[in-house]
Amino acid sequence: MRSLLVSLLVASASPALAQNASMPALDEARAEIEALDAKLFHAAFEGCDPAVLEGLIASEFRMLHDLAGVAVPSGKQFVERMEEQCAARGPGGANEGYKNRRLLVPGSRSITPLGNWGMLDRGWHTFHEWRGEERGWVQTGGARFIHVWRWMPEEGQFRLAESISVDHGSMPGE
Repeated sequence: MRSLLVSLLVASASPALAQNASMPALDEARAEIEALDAKLFHAAFEGCDPAVLEGLIASEFRMLHDLAGVAVPSGKQFVERMEEQCAARGPGGANEGYKNRRLLVPGSRSITPLGNWGMLDRGWHTFHEWRGEERGWVQTGGARFIHVWRWMPEEGQFRLAESISVDHGSMPGE
């Protein structure tokens, strides 16, 4: 029964699969996702560049968070929040000079296809804040991430459609 259901689902999706035939091969797609992930997190953290995020986030983007529920309901709202946070870091802002970064935990990433629709990116990352020359970068937490990257055939690129952030603690797995 289960294989019949899967067959029916695949057969009913075949027109959409044909449309997405130009999605890159698996190794190339994985490399693209890794590069997009690095660009996304640099723009959101160290680079504080919301304009870059607009080209990486799908309009239907949402972020789910184990501590906040639906933390961000749309791509537009995500970019707007980043604009506010980056302005607060600037000269005269409430968080002037604040610096943070996200680091991927080596060996924790797994990227697998979601048919010809997109890619599922899973792993652990840690968060760090700059505490001045004396202390340097200090780890402030960690979490597991699950990202859904949607292939956009009309654009020839992936965009982040969903971010799920769970298992927050002081260190990955805590």
